[in-house]
Parts: sequence; structure tokens; C-alpha cells
Amino acid sequence: MTSVRRADVAQAAGVSPAVVSYVLNGGPRPVSADARRRVEAAIAELGYRPNKIAQALRGTRTHSIAMLMPDHLNPHFAELAQAMEDEAQRRGYVLIIGTAANDVEREQSYLRSFLDRQVDGVVLISAAADPDVHEIEAAGIPLVLLDRAAVGATHSSVVTDNRAAAALGVRHLQEHGRSRLRFLSGPAELEPVRERDQGWHETTGDRGDDSVWRSAFSREAGYRAVQAAIAASGVDFDGLFTASDAQAIGALRALREAGARVPDDVALVSLDGSEAGLYTLPALTSVVQDVHRLAAEAVEILVARADASAPTHLVLEPSLRILQSCGCPLAAD
Repeated sequence: MTSVRRADVAQAAGVSPAVVSYVLNGGPRPVSADARRRVEAAIAELGYRPNKIAQALRGTRTHSIAMLMPDHLNPHFAELAQAMEDEAQRRGYVLIIGTAANDVEREQSYLRSFLDRQVDGVVLISAAADPDVHEIEAAGIPLVLLDRAAVGATHSSVVTDNRAAAALGVRHLQEHGRSRLRFLSGPAELEPVRERDQGWHETTGDRGDDSVWRSAFSREAGYRAVQAAIAASGVDFDGLFTASDAQAIGALRALREAGARVPDDVALVSLDGSEAGLYTLPALTSVVQDVHRLAAEAVEILVARADASAPTHLVLEPSLRILQSCGCPLAAD
């Protein structure tokens, strides 16, 4: 016989699973009298029995942390996950990793499975612009939004200064005398992308969108976006800044196929600073996000079990890693 889950009760009552949690736990948010009656009726009809053992575990630690990211093929996320695992292990915790594949419904399914496993904390790199974390909140599990944080986020967050990162990359291209610049940005609905766009516009003085291309944060998407731009207008630019290393890797292929030499014809700077950029030809000059510090700060917040009413927000400064794609001469070893 299949056991009845909280999600089943929520569906029968026509409410969210979080509301079922509020009714069962007496908060932390109020529930209307009508919604409470429907939840209680669904519980009685379905014979739902909360897991008392799991409830008891709420007051203890399982020494496990869950991390959910949108894409494990993106070099930046892969390295961030490795850094998280290293930091969690150093602190005596087991890291559980899930990949949402940029699917919001899959993300919610993972978050519920983390609840079932009674993890001590959740680190979320969300596929959504405004992630739904009500169930995590209702369960009282500490949450850190990593790499991406919505404006006005009420949960702790650890991010890179994306506005400064974009400005740093663009200024380096300008220092090389490149004036016909293009920006391969990411999905416009994501807050980090909006911040990178802002850094681009402020540094270039370009308030229009003609110089900004968009694609998903992947090698294929970067390749397709640059390929399409070149097919439409040719290589009419001498500098390219990409919002991720993954996009830059795809852009390198598109430029090579078009006969454009990097950095001679087009100087290229990317954002992330992942190890993958060390092995492209030419190697990528990148604005670096410090994945080790991002991970360390996120784990520290969770281990400290920060008070949800007083979230911690950390913004880390980026740095510039100069290699070959920008045209800088390499220093002798």
C-alpha cells in the first residue's frame, strides 16, 4: 500500500504543501479558517499520518547538507559543487547534490526530497528568477541562496558582485583599445544577469540592446548565439565579453569557423574563471568568481544555523585572470 504524502494532502485540499506544514506545525505563517478546514478534512479522508520519527529528527542534526544547482555541465557550477563538497567534508558534513536541469518543477521535486531526508541545510542555485522555498522555510531548515539571489531576498545569500565583474571585464577590453564591443549575456530574467547587464551598460555607456546578445549559460548556446550574430552582420566587432566561461567556449568555436582570429581580430574576455578556460585555444582571460570562498561562506552560514529572521548577505569581489584570449602578452615563467 502506497503511503500518503504531504503533497497528496495538499492536492486534495487545493493548497500548497507549505500550507499543510503550517497547519501541522502551527506556523510559522497563519492559515485561513477555510484552508485549515480543507486540510484537516483531507488529512482525515486520506488517513495521512505525519512521520513522527522524522519530526523528532527536526531537533537533531543529521550532518548532511543539500545542494541544488541548475546545470552540472556548466564548468562554473561543477567547480562550485566540488568546492562545496570539499568544504562540507572538511566540516564533517555529507553533501547531497541535485541538478534541476534548469527545470523549475524538477527543482521543487528535489527540494521536497531534501525535506524528506531531514538535511541540516540547503544551498540553492535556483533555476527560477524567484525560487519557491516556502516548504523549506516552513520546515525551519536553514537556506542559503548561492551564486544567484533575487532582489529583496529574505534568506541568506552568498554571491559575487556581478555588476563589478562585468565592469572589470569590459574595462580590460577597452584597455586593449577595442571599441566595437559586443556582450554575450544570459537569460534576462535572472538577477545576476541583470546585474551584469548593468555593469556592461555603465562601463560602455551603451544604453541600447544592439550590442547585447543573449543565450543560455551553455557551450552550445554560446556557439549558436555567436554563429547567428556573425551570419547576420559578419564579424563587425573587435571585442567580445561573455557572461560565462561556458558561453565563451562556444563562442571560440563560432569565431574560428568564421575565420576570425582570437585575440588578433576579436579579443575575448569571459566571466567565471573556471579551470576549463585554462585548456581552450587560446586560454581564456576571465573575470574570476572565487568558488572556494563562495562555498566556504555558504557552509559557514549553514553550520552556524543562522537565524532566518536575520539573514546574512555576502557579496564577494571578483578578480581578473589574464591569459591569452584578450591579447595580453604572457609573463615569462
